[in-house]
Amino acid sequence: MLSKLLLTCYTAECQMFRMVNKHYDVKGLNLFFRTLTHAGGATFTIITCLIILFLSTDQLRITGIGCAISLSVSHIPVMIIKKLYPRTRPYLTLERAKHQKNPLKDHSFPSGHTTAIFSLIIPIILSYPVTTIFLLPLACLVGISRVYLGLHYPSDVLAGSLLGTSIGFLANSFIISYPTIFSV
Repeated sequence: MLSKLLLTCYTAECQMFRMVNKHYDVKGLNLFFRTLTHAGGATFTIITCLIILFLSTDQLRITGIGCAISLSVSHIPVMIIKKLYPRTRPYLTLERAKHQKNPLKDHSFPSGHTTAIFSLIIPIILSYPVTTIFLLPLACLVGISRVYLGLHYPSDVLAGSLLGTSIGFLANSFIISYPTIFSV
């Protein structure tokens, strides 16, 4: 019974993957998603944290501290989960999955890019709710880009978004709980 349910879920996930990944050959989308996916990468997220930390004052700097804590901490469970649950990337397992040359070779679950972007934006959104209009769609599109590029299953992205969001909330709660430590 459980194996049938798991098979049904996996089949549905593969269908969702194919619905997104099948558009890989559309030049405009390809350029858009290949560029946007880097917003969840280490270079972009770390530089963004450093800019907020060192080029801001007062509340924004405290928010930057929350972003830095969240981003740093979020990578620990990603690495642990990838080791404990080594899931092969979809372009290696699914026939006709489209992907770029020289794709990633490590495990796919959870999506590190999606985790990173969500862990970065959540402290900002919690401090400046008006940014939700821009930052939440950005983070969701980074997640979609990972499926579009053939590098992740939808559940990898969902797990990354939940992980990044949870750690973002925890980091923000930590900053709020100890304001004297982080006062500027």
